Amino acid sequence: MLFNRFICKYLILVSAIALVFSCKKDEKDPVSPITVVVTDTIVVKDTINNTDTVNTISEIITLQGTITTQTLNATKKYLLKGFVFVQSGQVLTIPPGTIIMGDKSTKGTLIINKGGKLIAEGTAEKPIIFTSKLGPGERDKGDWGGIILLGNANVNQNNPAIEGVTPAVNFGTQNSTANDGENSGVLKFVRIEYAGIALSPNNETNSLTMGGVGNGTIIENVQVSYGGDDGFEWFGGTVNAKNLISYGTWDDDFDTDFGYTGKVQFAVAVRDPFSADQSGSNAFESDNDAGGSTLTPLTAPVFSNVTVFGPRFDSTTSISANYQHAVHFRRRTASSIFNSVLTGYPVGIRLDGKSTQDNYNLASSTGEIKNNLLISLGNRTAPKPFQGGTGNTDDEVKTYYNENNPAGYVSLTKNLDYNALGINVNLYMGKTPVYPANPSFAVPTGVITNGANKTAAKLTNGFFQLVEFHGAFGATDWTDGWSNFDPKNTAY
Repeated sequence: MLFNRFICKYLILVSAIALVFSCKKDEKDPVSPITVVVTDTIVVKDTINNTDTVNTISEIITLQGTITTQTLNATKKYLLKGFVFVQSGQVLTIPPGTIIMGDKSTKGTLIINKGGKLIAEGTAEKPIIFTSKLGPGERDKGDWGGIILLGNANVNQNNPAIEGVTPAVNFGTQNSTANDGENSGVLKFVRIEYAGIALSPNNETNSLTMGGVGNGTIIENVQVSYGGDDGFEWFGGTVNAKNLISYGTWDDDFDTDFGYTGKVQFAVAVRDPFSADQSGSNAFESDNDAGGSTLTPLTAPVFSNVTVFGPRFDSTTSISANYQHAVHFRRRTASSIFNSVLTGYPVGIRLDGKSTQDNYNLASSTGEIKNNLLISLGNRTAPKPFQGGTGNTDDEVKTYYNENNPAGYVSLTKNLDYNALGINVNLYMGKTPVYPANPSFAVPTGVITNGANKTAAKLTNGFFQLVEFHGAFGATDWTDGWSNFDPKNTAY
């Protein structure tokens, strides 16, 4: 009887699958960018127990090519195939709780072209999830191409093309503030998992790529996990952001280029000790441009209240040799970091070259690194908290840091008292065999709970919350409820 029941269920399931695919619209149809797999239900009859089980076959709607203004349906699932464009004048609205998957074989990527909009406004209870098409246990970095959000705001290049997209897609307006307030949409309570593809050196998509995006756009409560390149990368533009999570990213967590001048507050990076890019992985990486030119606007974003849990939590931890710096500022950048906790990298802060350090040493203080706590544990035997480059020395970087960061730095080759500092050592990925799916980042006590700089001119502009604590967290954990630190095993 058990064998008969199994055969009955098997035949019913096969029939149902056949019905679904018989109803599927031909994916080769060049007219419509949308392909629908129809939802159906089947009833499995158990003649032994005299019960009926209703099984639902999920509806999957494939998005491909260029799509027009539309609102998705949170009760359905969506699949991105190839480059999916939202062009100028069109709006893609994604309701809370919607799941959008990226196709691996076609490198599914969502591209919001300049003039288009993405309205992806989830809630803490119902975040919007962009993830891999593969199932639990099968997902990996680079399964799909991620989200590319483009606009017309200020950049320091002439009609630049965004990386990773062929044929070329251009963005931004060179050295003009006319479009700095442009609105490219909303990303709130959004998770982006297993996205970003390195196609070739310096030609890759990221988990979330922003090019020339204006500050009328809202970016808040966004988590990127296990990205195949950078977590967040800004190419020019003025867009601001709050409450960002970069988890298990392959290359850099926060990468800025081409004259980005936005503001970011409350961000956390958590690194896998054995997962780093051969190009060299950093928490922060910033360039004015690839050639280190004097083109304006200079890359000069302001970050405040960032916590970096780097790959190493003590001096004995083995990590990938591809890990480099907590902060790598180079090629004439003038980026600023305030009130942050920067830990766990072989090198702490590198101001790479005289042309870069001049942006920090001169009276104009174009760039500022102030009021941060740095923990450098080096390469197990030789801590290196500071590093210079061509034309500037390690000691010059150290002198600048010591003059501007009263919280100081810790440079040890042995375990240290994280509790006294207010850092939970269990939040480093290498500390526990299995990272918690819902860790608590709240910081109730410790050195970093007070002493933040609240008077710096770059922070008193209405965007930054003037809090007491260093790092991304005080007594409240803003990641709670909507984030996921175990996406590999989550069934969607």
